[in-house]
Amino acid sequence: MSEKPSFEEVWVRIRKRAGEAFFTKTGIRFTYGVEGEKVMLIRINYSLSKGDLMKAYPRVTMKGPSEIASLVRGPPTSGRSSTTRGYL
Repeated sequence: MSEKPSFEEVWVRIRKRAGEAFFTKTGIRFTYGVEGEKVMLIRINYSLSKGDLMKAYPRVTMKGPSEIASLVRGPPTSGRSSTTRGYL
């Protein structure tokens, strides 16, 4: 098994692929942009900081995006949309 790339290598890839179309596991299309050190999820008008992504990176074998939300944002609270949290 090959060694996992450093987060900085992954960050370069994230920046290079900004604007491309991606699909969630349920087939919903989305794109993102990068502004400084923030990834802006276009379809839902939500952002993740480079720090949030760096914090989640050690868990790349996670089962789905909701694990990222739990790690970087904490458990759901009232007033937050569960739909928005699911697309992290």
